Amino acid sequence: MSAEEERAGVRLTNLDQPLFADAGATKRDLVDYLDAVRDRILPGLRDRPLSVVRVLRGQRPFMQKNVPKYTPDWVPTVRMWAESSQREVSYAVCGDRRTLLWFANQRAVEYHPALLRVGAPPVPTHLVLDLDPPEGGDFRIVVAAALLVRQALTDAGLAGVVKTSGAKGVHVFVPIEESTPIDDAAAATRALAARAERLDPALATTAYLREDRGGKVFLDSTRAAGATVVAAYSPRIRPGAPVSFPVDWTELDRVSPADFTLRTAAGLVAGRDPWAEAMPAPQRLPGDLLAEGRAIPVARVAAMHEGKRRARARRDAAG
Repeated sequence: MSAEEERAGVRLTNLDQPLFADAGATKRDLVDYLDAVRDRILPGLRDRPLSVVRVLRGQRPFMQKNVPKYTPDWVPTVRMWAESSQREVSYAVCGDRRTLLWFANQRAVEYHPALLRVGAPPVPTHLVLDLDPPEGGDFRIVVAAALLVRQALTDAGLAGVVKTSGAKGVHVFVPIEESTPIDDAAAATRALAARAERLDPALATTAYLREDRGGKVFLDSTRAAGATVVAAYSPRIRPGAPVSFPVDWTELDRVSPADFTLRTAAGLVAGRDPWAEAMPAPQRLPGDLLAEGRAIPVARVAAMHEGKRRARARRDAAG
C-alpha cells in the first residue's frame, strides 16, 4: 500500500507514519476515519470558526487557530476577534470533504468548532456543560454528575444531549434559540450548573479553582460566547486515539470512553447519526433560570479575584 495517494483533489502524504505516541494508529487511520464519518462530523463544523489540535512528528501537540500561510486558497476562512489571545485571527471554516481531508493530511487530530456561526449574529447555538472528574476519578462518577445535570434540565423544562469528551469527562449540549444573547446563554449555563450542584453537593461542584473542588466532579459552566468545544466524532490526542462520541442518556452508565476510538467509531455510526438524531429542537430559556444565572459571578473572573486575594494573604502571612 502506497504511503501517498490523492482523494477529492487532496494529496495525502506519509500515510504509514504513526499518528502519535500511544495512538495505536497511523496517519492513514486518521484520514480513513475522518473520511468515513465526514457526513457525521461536518454538520458540527460547517459555518463555524474552527480551531484544530495538530500533532507533528517529534513535536508536542499544539492548538492552531490562525490558518498557516501555506493554506490553499480553496479553504474557506473568516477573520474574527479571539478573546483568549486578544487579537484578530483568521480561522478556517470546514464544511466539505476536501477541506476535512486537507486538515487530516496536516495531522489535525482534534476539531474544536466555536459555538457561534459565521455570517450570523454573534450568538451561541448551544449551552454546553463540560463535566470533568477529579484526579484519579472513575468515569462512573462523571456519569452520576451528568444525570444531575439532566435532572436540572428537566426541572427547568429543557432537554439536552450528552457525549463523551474523548478524554475522561462528558459534554452536555443544550440547543437554544439563536436569538439568545451571549450574556443570557452564559447566565443560563451558570444557573444550570448551580442547580445540578445543589442536587448533590457531595458529588458535584462548580468551584473553578482546582484546590476548592474537594475530589468532586467539576461542572464547568464557562463554555460560552466565543468558546470552542471538541466536536462530536472528533478524535482526541489520548492513548488509544479515543473519539468524542454521542451516547444515549439511558446507555451512559453502560459505556466507557475507551469504547469509542479511531478504529471502532466509524462502524458504530454506519447508516446513522446518533448525535443529530438525539438533538432536540432549539429551546427558549426560561426567565427564572436567566435571573438566577445573572446573580452568579462569572467563574473565571471570581476565581481570578479570589486567587489574587489568597496570594496577598500568603504574602502577608510570610511577611
